[in-house]
Amino acid sequence: MNMFTSILTAIAIIAGIAVFAGYMLGYTSRRLPGDANEIIEKVDALLPQTQCAQCGFPGCRPYAEAIVSGAAAINLCPPGGDDTVQRLADLLGVDAKPLAESHVTPGVARITEAECIGCTHCKDACPVDAIIGAHQFMHTVIETECTGCELCIAPCPVDCIQLVPAT
Repeated sequence: MNMFTSILTAIAIIAGIAVFAGYMLGYTSRRLPGDANEIIEKVDALLPQTQCAQCGFPGCRPYAEAIVSGAAAINLCPPGGDDTVQRLADLLGVDAKPLAESHVTPGVARITEAECIGCTHCKDACPVDAIIGAHQFMHTVIETECTGCELCIAPCPVDCIQLVPAT
C-alpha cells in the first residue's frame, strides 16, 4: 500500500507540473509577440489604408514595418487619428501619445467649383474617395472624408484646389 501511495503521489506531482507548464505556455503565447511578419500584419490592419504618405512613408505597409522595427513612432498617422494611435499602443503594449504635432492635418481640400473643368485628375488622386463628380462636370470635396493629404492639389491642371481649415 505504501508503494501504491508513492506512485500516485508521483503521478499527481507530474500531472500538476504538466498542467502548470501547459497553462504557462498558453499564457505566454497570447502575451508575447509572434514573429515580426505577424505583428506587421496586425499593425497594418489597424492603419486606415489611405496610402496618403502623410506619415512620411509611401504607404501603410511600409509605415507598419517601420513601427514594428522601431524606426517610426506610432503617432504619425493623421487619417487614423488618436483612435488608431490608441489601438496601436494597445497592440504593441506601449503608451499612447497624442498625434505628433507635425502630423496634425492642417485642413481639408476645397475646390473652387466655378473654376473646375471636370477633368477627374483630383478624383483619381484622392486616396480616400473624398472627391465626387463626373467627367466634364464640376467636382466637390466631401469635407468629412478628406484627410488633408494634399495629393489632389498637384494633379489639378487649373489650380482650383486649396487646403482650407476644416469646418
